[in-house]
Amino acid sequence: MAADAQHGPTAGEYIGHHLQHLRSKEQLNIVDFTVFNVDTLVWSILMGVLGLWVLRGVAKRVTSGVPGRLQAAVELVLEMVDNQAKSIVHNAQSRKFVGPLALTVFIWIFLMNSMDFLPVDLIPRIWEWIYGAAGHDPHHAYMRVVPTADLSATLGMSIGVLLVCLYYNVKIKGLGGWIHELFSAPFGAHPLLWPFNFLMQMIEFLAKTVSHGMRLFGNMYAGELVFMLIALMGAAGFGSATGIFLWIGHIIAGTGWAIFHILIVALQAFIFMMLTLVYVGQAHDAH
Repeated sequence: MAADAQHGPTAGEYIGHHLQHLRSKEQLNIVDFTVFNVDTLVWSILMGVLGLWVLRGVAKRVTSGVPGRLQAAVELVLEMVDNQAKSIVHNAQSRKFVGPLALTVFIWIFLMNSMDFLPVDLIPRIWEWIYGAAGHDPHHAYMRVVPTADLSATLGMSIGVLLVCLYYNVKIKGLGGWIHELFSAPFGAHPLLWPFNFLMQMIEFLAKTVSHGMRLFGNMYAGELVFMLIALMGAAGFGSATGIFLWIGHIIAGTGWAIFHILIVALQAFIFMMLTLVYVGQAHDAH
């Protein structure tokens, strides 16, 4: 990290190091579409492949008799997603795509969120060793393993949902019907109201997309920070003779937060999935 070999990193340096992404190149501006967070791409793809592999394995071993634990869990998730899709998206033809989409969103985000349960320093330390063995400076070996704690990932998913909503707006209402709705809702079809209606529609699309991604990012980013602070408690405990109380607090706080975080991980995946269904359902409704 940024500290020298004789002295360990400060708390600020430790957290700052852990919040750095493994990037394709240095980011010079707040918004730079030429920069890719390689760690986010790698771990999100791996979690997607893992989810597909698990579901494929369950599908191959499915039985009509007494199901195993994994099959029972998958069936519960399938039933939950199917019920929510039927209650929100009333078009049966659309549900053939929207249902699997919602299931994919839930499982993928759940797996990406679950990376937060790994010890904070485990994979970054392994990556430092690999990076150093390859002849690079291990102090500049950055690795973040929770893709949903990266705003570019969560906004990317919310933009994907926006594109699906735009597709169904055109498919269900027709291009002309949707354009008419953009200029006639919510205030009415009078020509003087067209600019205000269009502005409100654009604000609505923008607000839904940004809040959809920001909500997931904010919760997972905060959870990641809490785990780092708890890890620092343990390090401070080992660093002093009277730090046993901090070490005990580290164990208690880490256990309590991990248990509570199980709820957060599942809840955030569920909320993102439900909002996806709600926004797609709204695309089917005429104002």
